Amino acid sequence: MKKILITGVAGFIGSNLAEKLLRDGIYEVIGIDNLSAGSLKQVPSGVQFHSLDIRSQAIYPLFKEVDTIFHLAAKNCIHDCQLDPVETVDINVMGTVNILEAARRAQVRKVIYAESSALYEGIQLMPTPETETAPESFYAASKAAARLLAQSYKKYSDLSLTALRYFCVYGPRQDYRRTIPPVMSSFILHLLQDKSPVIYGSGTKKRDFVYIDDINDFHLQAISDPRTDGKVFNLGSGSNYSIQEIFEKIKNLLSSPLKPTYLPNLPGEAEETLACINEAKSLGWQPKTSLEEGLRLSIQFIKEHVL
Repeated sequence: MKKILITGVAGFIGSNLAEKLLRDGIYEVIGIDNLSAGSLKQVPSGVQFHSLDIRSQAIYPLFKEVDTIFHLAAKNCIHDCQLDPVETVDINVMGTVNILEAARRAQVRKVIYAESSALYEGIQLMPTPETETAPESFYAASKAAARLLAQSYKKYSDLSLTALRYFCVYGPRQDYRRTIPPVMSSFILHLLQDKSPVIYGSGTKKRDFVYIDDINDFHLQAISDPRTDGKVFNLGSGSNYSIQEIFEKIKNLLSSPLKPTYLPNLPGEAEETLACINEAKSLGWQPKTSLEEGLRLSIQFIKEHVL
């Protein structure tokens, strides 16, 4: 069995990935998370879990005989990152370097790591290809710095690296505990509890939303497909919707009469995101889950497992 290590395994994407890997039955999964943002109850049974910080050298022994690392741990709430840039850089830059160094010393074959669509904050070209970046927020800048250091590891070690730029991933276990929760889980939770959800700004900001199962399809492909080595990939749906449109769709699915509360815009947020996914599609990957189906599955999960 291939041994896979996931950082941020108690978070949204990490826990879903771990569950997918274990379900396939051909992977041994090691998970690292300091539980500062993730939840232990989200870690699937079967994961060899370790409550450790990615900045600590105590993680190094866990990398022995690991085939592939998914480095997903990060400080990633833009609002919180704007309030504390020092911690943001410490976690997202120094934490990433520590993971790469542990992988290099253990002679791990491959590291698949999370970048972010936030790298496109200042770009006006839509859909946005991987060749264009203009980070502006502290979060995006930390991801850009980590990327530069990863490129140095690619050049000066035997590590094979694949970078993934997630757009707005949603689905079961999406982090509703954040200071400013993602819109999908926030809207669903509020409306199910007969509360008015918050929209920051006028609701005209547009986002590219992609369902977690589609992301995991590419994750599994990246483990063994050599065409992903040394590359960076946008992972989105290739379509976008305004925040107001998302609210209306969820409101209609729940037959809710409620209206949102509008608050001032948050600093550091892009007006629009839209992924050019040609690079990923060239490898045969294609997002399959429609927005409506993804929302239904998200609502069902929150009803059954959150409320």
